Amino acid sequence: MEYANYIARCIEIARRGEYFVAPNPMVGAVLVDANGQILAEGWHEQFGQAHAEVNCFKHFEEKNLSTFDFKHSTLFVSLEPCSHYGKTPPCAKLIIEKGVGRVVVGMLDPNPLVAGKGVQMLREAGIEVVVGVMEKECRELNKRFLCLHEQRRPYVILKWAQTADGFIDKKREIEIGKHLNGALTISTPVTKKLVHRMRAENMAIMVGTNTVLLDNPRLMNTHWEGRNPIRVTLDRHNRISADARIFSDGIETIVYRERTDWPFVLSDLAKRNIHSILVEGGTTLLTHILETGIWDEIHIEVAPELSVGDGVAAPKVDLPESFERVDGHQLYTIYNEFVKK
Repeated sequence: MEYANYIARCIEIARRGEYFVAPNPMVGAVLVDANGQILAEGWHEQFGQAHAEVNCFKHFEEKNLSTFDFKHSTLFVSLEPCSHYGKTPPCAKLIIEKGVGRVVVGMLDPNPLVAGKGVQMLREAGIEVVVGVMEKECRELNKRFLCLHEQRRPYVILKWAQTADGFIDKKREIEIGKHLNGALTISTPVTKKLVHRMRAENMAIMVGTNTVLLDNPRLMNTHWEGRNPIRVTLDRHNRISADARIFSDGIETIVYRERTDWPFVLSDLAKRNIHSILVEGGTTLLTHILETGIWDEIHIEVAPELSVGDGVAAPKVDLPESFERVDGHQLYTIYNEFVKK
């Protein structure tokens, strides 16, 4: 039996919960008989609802195989089964009750409430447990969840679009109490959808004070499936009015006024159990974050046919040689190798 093939399937089906399970991890489970035949699959579908293992057994029960002996079956799961009572009962206990003979785990759960306790519970019950199959791929699947529990901060993604000559906007004046239109349009309808996919993938979205005052954005996810992110901004000098659109639509909004330094903001967001944040600008905020060195990914869209000659300069970073071309625009991705060490 090739364990990696089944864990790969766990990862594949786990992604079906990508836009709905945060701050929980994405998890997939596959139940296999002694001959390697897949009997049932399940994944974590919604935050606060049944975990992958529970859904897997539920789908198996729908087959009405009442005489099946779980002793010779193997349960594959991309993340260690939980061992504590939270919004749902512990999955490790359910696996023991079913009498599964072997459990293959992609990676251990870094959450202190689990952190090896699930595997220990299974082994103490006499179940054979294999750990660490496709661990690298399992970690990539849940990099946001892992960042929260291992580094005690959200996973940070910086994003901006710029012209061919390196500007993110034309120069505009801020008038307190007025929200001015006329921002430079750089993204295409297609690349804008990709931005909204990023909003769906991350729990929070952040912009600086000037962006709120100039653009009056709603910061919602309107072009992709999934939930709207929590909105975050800074307002040290109380310049943002109560009628700004970031306070609309019943979506949670967090405003930092007294403490606005990046390490504090990240620490506070982690205490709120927010595992990821997409920072969309502007240049002052993005440059501040870059200078701290505390970020994980940068996504830059360049419109190669658009130049403005003068305006608001994009943050200074070295673009990699490779890029993806989408709708005529160049999309660059930069990973912060320093924070991964």
